[in-house]
Amino acid sequence: MTPAQRKAVAEALTALKAQLEAKAPRRLEPTRTDEARVGADEDDQPLAEMEQAIASNRNKNDAQMLARVEAALARLKADPDDFGNCLDCGDAIAAGRVKAMPYVELCIECQSKKDAAAGGPRRKHLTDYV
Repeated sequence: MTPAQRKAVAEALTALKAQLEAKAPRRLEPTRTDEARVGADEDDQPLAEMEQAIASNRNKNDAQMLARVEAALARLKADPDDFGNCLDCGDAIAAGRVKAMPYVELCIECQSKKDAAAGGPRRKHLTDYV
């Protein structure tokens, strides 16, 4: 990875980090209130539970993404010459993959093996991520 590419990745990571930190966590409303126990509309309960589950999942995903971005920034700062190489096999990660996901840790082949072991989809091409 060239110094210009590293600089572009660092800028993208910094912008993504700022964007994620600026997001306020989604509010998790209690699914039951005192009104609900006294006889409020029972049809609202499943909807409230669904909204709570969605908000919780989005908060979790944002926190995980922020952790990945911070880890990528730390790797870039610690060893800029090694940034852009797969953490498993050490091969260079495709430039398009790094551009699409600047926080990426694994090359397509290693990610595919990891996903297959977890029972997930197999990735074979860079375009699988676009």
